[in-house]
Amino acid sequence: MNTKIREAVMLHKDLVLPPYDEIIDLNGIDAIAAFSRAFSGSSVYVPSLKSIFKDCIDTEIHTQYNGKKIRSLAKDYGLSERYIRNLVKDLSLLV
Repeated sequence: MNTKIREAVMLHKDLVLPPYDEIIDLNGIDAIAAFSRAFSGSSVYVPSLKSIFKDCIDTEIHTQYNGKKIRSLAKDYGLSERYIRNLVKDLSLLV
């Protein structure tokens, strides 16, 4: 990014539209510049982290499940016991 543009943005960051101002605060101006280069002109939906990492979390729960850890797994991953039960039930149907 051009040095003059970087300076102007940092001097007048209060004029940057949300949520881009928050991205700059959290990750720096280079993060929003890279995001813009990658997705400029497209419509981007940003799902929750649980949605983004769902398959990873579900796989790890399957790995850790021993038949008796439903409450513990639910607490560890911030999920309901019902969700864990359904997840491991689906696993038993695959076997």
